[in-house]
Amino acid sequence: MAVLNKIRQRSVFLIIIIALALFSFVLADVIRNGGFSSSKSQTTVATVNGKDIPRQEFAEKVDAYQRQVGPNVSSTQAMNTVWEQQLRTTLLSEQYEALGLTVENDELNDALNLGLADNPTFQDENGFYSEAKLQEYVASIKSNPTLYSQWTTYINDIKNGILETKYMNMVKGGLVSTLAEGEQQYRFENDKINIEYVYMPYASVTDDEVPVTDAEIQKYIKDHPKEFEVDSQVDIQYVSFSEAPSEEDITEAENNLAALLAPSKNEFGEDVPAFSSVENNEEYVNANSDQQYVDRWTYTKNLTAPLKDTISGMNSGDIYGPYKVDNTYRLSKVVATRQLPDSVKSRHILIPVGLNPTDSISRTDAQAKKTADSILAIVKRNNSKFPELVTAMSSDKGSVENGGRYDWYTYNTMVAPFRDFTFEGKTGDIGIAKTQFGYHIIEIEGQKNQQRVAKIATIVKEVEASEATLNETFSKAANFEVAAKKNWDDALASQDLQAKPVNKIGELDANIPGIGQNRRIVNWAFDEDTEVGDVTKEKTDTGYVVVQLTRKSEKGLMSVADASAKVTPILRDKKKAEILRNKATGTTLQEVATSVGVSVQNATALTMAAPTIPGAGTEPAVVGAAFGTEEGQETGYINGKKGVYKVRVLKKTPAPELQNYASFAKEANDAVIPQMNNNVYQALKKSAKIEDNRATFY
Repeated sequence: MAVLNKIRQRSVFLIIIIALALFSFVLADVIRNGGFSSSKSQTTVATVNGKDIPRQEFAEKVDAYQRQVGPNVSSTQAMNTVWEQQLRTTLLSEQYEALGLTVENDELNDALNLGLADNPTFQDENGFYSEAKLQEYVASIKSNPTLYSQWTTYINDIKNGILETKYMNMVKGGLVSTLAEGEQQYRFENDKINIEYVYMPYASVTDDEVPVTDAEIQKYIKDHPKEFEVDSQVDIQYVSFSEAPSEEDITEAENNLAALLAPSKNEFGEDVPAFSSVENNEEYVNANSDQQYVDRWTYTKNLTAPLKDTISGMNSGDIYGPYKVDNTYRLSKVVATRQLPDSVKSRHILIPVGLNPTDSISRTDAQAKKTADSILAIVKRNNSKFPELVTAMSSDKGSVENGGRYDWYTYNTMVAPFRDFTFEGKTGDIGIAKTQFGYHIIEIEGQKNQQRVAKIATIVKEVEASEATLNETFSKAANFEVAAKKNWDDALASQDLQAKPVNKIGELDANIPGIGQNRRIVNWAFDEDTEVGDVTKEKTDTGYVVVQLTRKSEKGLMSVADASAKVTPILRDKKKAEILRNKATGTTLQEVATSVGVSVQNATALTMAAPTIPGAGTEPAVVGAAFGTEEGQETGYINGKKGVYKVRVLKKTPAPELQNYASFAKEANDAVIPQMNNNVYQALKKSAKIEDNRATFY
């Protein structure tokens, strides 16, 4: 009571303390998000050249795209695809607006005519596209917000396509190569030059003679910043703890399946008969298996090992197993055996329930069956009428041109009723099979390669980790996390574990090598409160990972360590060139060659289009310098890709003049046009001011 009285006496003081705590929490969030006016950062997924892309609108497009493409595309992949589409639309729309490009009604109608011509909804009674039908359709969906929104999106996409075509055609018009450029292309390909040269390879100077320092690499990076710009990146290392079933779990799964070989009781105390004694195999399998019973004949060649190797010696009622296949244990019982062909040739006439496009008659199920029975009676009396009835009556367009025939198909090719009739019947049989497509009047024309098949009832049990295994895995991961937060290296050593590194993870990456899709880890690593050395534990599809952040770099220039692989060879070759130039003496090619211990070499018929020097490789700078030197003259020293050169021009052979260079102008143009659309977009993207907030939401 005394404590409660003290609390009451100081209630005002406590309220002030709580209020201040709440205010500090809000203030911290405000500061973290860029100030009190930063609500925009919570509603805007990106700003492109000052234009906001709203978060909700973007998210709706991502959701719609995911529904369209299905589960094979991850949310991150969908987001990135929609981002590129949205960014492209935004950047190009700026260009359309600046140029005053619009879509006229006639252009839109022409595009709709082309895009909807084959859609029956927009066709008149003669099967042609009808604007009246289109207007009728639009009027009918205006009361349905979802359909009308989809239609509006479709129209906007059509308009954007028209505008993009206009814009790109304008760009293409400015890229047409002139006849002068055509002549230049012709000269590049056909003017030839013969040279003699001295080649001093960089490889003749060892790397040890030309050390490259970090300071030199750093200077090169600063002097060439555009080549080394990188986005924010992090490095991590992690340890995995798998929830895979233990040996005890595997043994238990095998024993549980083996228990079905004899009468037993289930967890509810109910009697479970032995698998061998049951007659309703489908019901028994469906009650005890993780996979449903499949009622079909199976060919030995289609079975998995080890059942494939033993089935030939098994009779009806025999059981094999338990046996392991991948992450399952299985128990298989031979239900029946017989002989079946491995392929069949047949022909059929299909009478669908509903509209038959062949005779334009719509039939109920009873009417379709009655028609099929009538056709069956006709072809049984006179088999020669089969082809004409196929043409007149069958709705299976895929087989009509072949007389309704399907040649030598295997057992699993056709739907079950059609398959069963043609494989289980005899050559010459004519009958009816009903499928989801309608009624088939079928004649079996041939069967070959009769062989033993079996109907097999298989009980499949997935091997799963037990609760004890799951708890043990969680405990191991949690204990390691606690130890790793104190000292990562000591935690590894004490548990004899090996960490795996993953470097250069981007802020919008989702797939982490070795871990898989896991945006939570990426978001944690890039969070401003996460520091190098911090540790976290995350759930994965296969268990847990304990992760340590090992590096965190802001957007800017590449580090010396990362740039070294690219820069070091450049600086090294530059230093080697200087050594080789200083080593060479003399004025003639022969004197220079002698001074450095190489010989004078010759190259003939070199062109600008194919600047390959024998024994050295592609050296465009060297060949270009040679073409710029008069006959009989020598160049100075030239730093090439593979070494230092000195060249003497022996002969220039200009290609003969042409009356017209249009074909070469077209060739130059054709080399540019295929990549034009993407190059234009990339140029717009590169010059745009983009504030990308996607990582905040995804």
